[in-house]
Amino acid sequence: MAVSLSLVLLTAVILVVMIRAKSIKLGPALIAALFGFFLASTGVAPGIRTFISQIARMINGISL
Repeated sequence: MAVSLSLVLLTAVILVVMIRAKSIKLGPALIAALFGFFLASTGVAPGIRTFISQIARMINGISL
């Protein structure tokens, strides 16, 4: 749960920065957000969630 909440906040911040920097317009940003929302309710969502979790674990395992 903590990973998914962190990713939601991180992507929200990136999206706001991109909109403010005018590197993405509000319309395409809303379409992308809606796409993500509807994608979360499909059968693909568990696979995506597993992939993101594995990436997070891999990044967490990297020691500097």
